[in-house]
Amino acid sequence: MSGGDSNLTVRAVKTQQGDGVDVYAFFLHGSDLTRIADISRIHRDEKDLIGFQRKEIRSHVNAIVEFLDSGPVLFPNAITLALSSDVTFDVSRGPKPKGLTEVGQSGTLNIPVRKDGERAAWIVDGQQRSLALAKAKDSRFPVPVVGFVSQDVQVHREQFILVNKVKALDVRLINELLPAVGTLLPKDLAANRLPSELCNLLNRQQKSPFHRLIRRASDTGKEQSVVSDTALIDAIKKNLKGPYGALSQYLASDTYNPDAMYEALVLYWSAVRDVFPEAWGKQPTESRLMHSAGIKAIGALMDQVMLRADSSATPETEVKEALQRIAPFCAWTEGAWEGLDLQWNEIQGTPQHNRLLADHLMQLDRKLSRPAR
Repeated sequence: MSGGDSNLTVRAVKTQQGDGVDVYAFFLHGSDLTRIADISRIHRDEKDLIGFQRKEIRSHVNAIVEFLDSGPVLFPNAITLALSSDVTFDVSRGPKPKGLTEVGQSGTLNIPVRKDGERAAWIVDGQQRSLALAKAKDSRFPVPVVGFVSQDVQVHREQFILVNKVKALDVRLINELLPAVGTLLPKDLAANRLPSELCNLLNRQQKSPFHRLIRRASDTGKEQSVVSDTALIDAIKKNLKGPYGALSQYLASDTYNPDAMYEALVLYWSAVRDVFPEAWGKQPTESRLMHSAGIKAIGALMDQVMLRADSSATPETEVKEALQRIAPFCAWTEGAWEGLDLQWNEIQGTPQHNRLLADHLMQLDRKLSRPAR
């Protein structure tokens, strides 16, 4: 690839789609993207809607930069550009290989390099990635690009909407796939890998109180799977947060011990099952303990209870006794929650109810665990 003061020239393959629209596939150095392409931000003037791109999401950009700078990485995600008619293409000459499938013509694409606001290309998809690539340590990171020739902003908007309207991957599918991914991942995904693997173990191991009770994205027609993996993973993630998370003590580099995390989860949730047998293993419509709100609330209580249990000579007994103290005040399958003014089946999986129920259980535990005066 070469580039002077006025043009950037790259090897490319040209084809056509639609009604004779030229489409090019090529590679650029990451740092060159923002040299040749403008980002058309959405805004309004006195009369019209201008542009189409959302604003920069700094945290997203920084996460991508961190990933790119973490070492040798695979990042084959293509950037989509709209190109002005000022680009030119020179077809390569020479003999064609025998049996060639003629889908496109190879050659060199010449893209004018101009100042900001007057560039010959516009980013249709991948603006956050483009901004991150411009900030990455490796300015020559090769990036795949697909560009179509159009100066019509309406066409740009249509393509932007088509690219972004596709339903995002189900977070449950991502969470289940993460433990099976052995390569380096962006920080926001890597943070989910450990809780998801712990969730997998809880679902697979016979000694676990959750054995075959957790609904995972790969499950098909398992009626006994009643617990939302998303709810349990969220609960475990909070248990991992320091300094008071029940599992955070096993996270430090010198004490990192996922086996101990698993054992702590089995100890605690086995006690939950044993103290509330009438509510365990039922559908969420029949038991709010198995509902996402119940899983998250009891999961939050784990931090408080295990803090005491870990300093006890008999941790399992300490956990069971703590749960038995609050049991008479719990309404998992019938009755009403005293102090919450809610019937058992009025508890919903909303952030408000999740927080309300968790706070209520923790207040009960603090009150009932105090020694009598």
